[in-house]
Amino acid sequence: MFDEAMLSYSIPFKEENPAADDDKPPTPAANQLTRDGEGSKTFTMRELLTELKSDDDNHSVNTGNSPYSRQSTPHHPEQNDAAMELINRVTGVDDEGRSRQRVLTYAAKRYASALERNPDDYDALYNWALVLQESADNVSPDSTSPSKDDLLEEACKKYDEATHLCPTLHDAFYNWAIAISDRAKMRGRTKEAEELWKQATKNYERAVELNWNSPQALNNWGLALQELSAIVPAREKPSIVRSAINKFRAAIQLQFDFHRAIYNLGTVLYGLAEDTVRLGGSGNSTDISANELYSQSAIYIAAAHALKSNYSVYSSALRLVRSMLPLPCLKIGYLLAPPAGKQVAPHNDWKRSEFVLNHEGLQQVQRVEQKPITRSLSGIPGDGSNFDRKAVKVDVTDIVSVSACADLTLPPGAGLCIDTIHGPNYFVADSWESLDGWLDAIRLVYTIYARGKSDVLAGVVAA
Repeated sequence: MFDEAMLSYSIPFKEENPAADDDKPPTPAANQLTRDGEGSKTFTMRELLTELKSDDDNHSVNTGNSPYSRQSTPHHPEQNDAAMELINRVTGVDDEGRSRQRVLTYAAKRYASALERNPDDYDALYNWALVLQESADNVSPDSTSPSKDDLLEEACKKYDEATHLCPTLHDAFYNWAIAISDRAKMRGRTKEAEELWKQATKNYERAVELNWNSPQALNNWGLALQELSAIVPAREKPSIVRSAINKFRAAIQLQFDFHRAIYNLGTVLYGLAEDTVRLGGSGNSTDISANELYSQSAIYIAAAHALKSNYSVYSSALRLVRSMLPLPCLKIGYLLAPPAGKQVAPHNDWKRSEFVLNHEGLQQVQRVEQKPITRSLSGIPGDGSNFDRKAVKVDVTDIVSVSACADLTLPPGAGLCIDTIHGPNYFVADSWESLDGWLDAIRLVYTIYARGKSDVLAGVVAA
């Protein structure tokens, strides 16, 4: 299990850690893939302690016949004996670990007893797998009897059995994928690791199919794909990286302030930029340039830092990429827009012009011919500005929502709508990929404002 050291790129990517206090910076020891999906039955240690101290009649193990069981599975007492033997050999590395392991051992015995009464009890199998997975975290890295891998392998077997009994148990697929990912990390960049990462991505995919509203599952799926992309042959890498980008972006769209997915998207874009530079570009004029990829990467990392400025990993990454931003702005690009104040206008009146985005909002830059500077009788210079005062402007404080849109009143293309308290503002991006970048950047600026962190972002983009 690796810490926040350099991984496949110059910027380390960040895994979800639900057990840590979200207001505290992560520590290397806590840098684990999530074991808690939203709405999950997964126990935290506190919940497990509370559960085990409650009345036996109220515990979560279902000892009745499961209405979801697809078929009865034969009872394998030797498998349960092997799992219990592994659990009994875990001692913990310190007093806290030993205390925690006693609770886990007690829980394992209860789930084994439940399965003796009802071999089709998928809840017992699922919870026992969690106990094995938690016990693996309680084993020192150099332990061989039992090894962390032995415990994780046994946990995977329990998840497999549970999902055969209940094919809709999304939490089991999710945590199973995490266990497989932990096993893959132990094997470095080997063929065996590649196969495990592929298994993990398939289980994350199944978890998301069963529970689409889980940004954590999407984020971890993206991380697994990111790891896989570092192992597969070069010809397979681009499509896997693109898939990872889509997963991180989908996680952010479900939870706009999900700083870990925001940061991870920044790292994968940074890696893609590095690959583009190393390979000298693909030669396809439609591909995004390395400079643009670096700039996009910096936007996400800056946003993650603004949301969690006390995370040292984000701060370190920001120092590396800040110069790649179009300072003193967060983003500069082109959009097709109607004349200021005329959202409904003939298509011929829409003009492609430059826009800048910063912590205050979106501003159109309309460059006009330099006017000669004149002086009034008082000696004050006249207006020689290169900017049109009637430029389109959207203040972040006025934003209600940001979305893609398709409307016959808009010119053809990738439509963008920024709804404000004053009414909607419509734009058309140069491409659908460009639209994704604008949607994310504007939403992030608004989310940072809504979380009261605009001052942090202002400090990032200050020249």
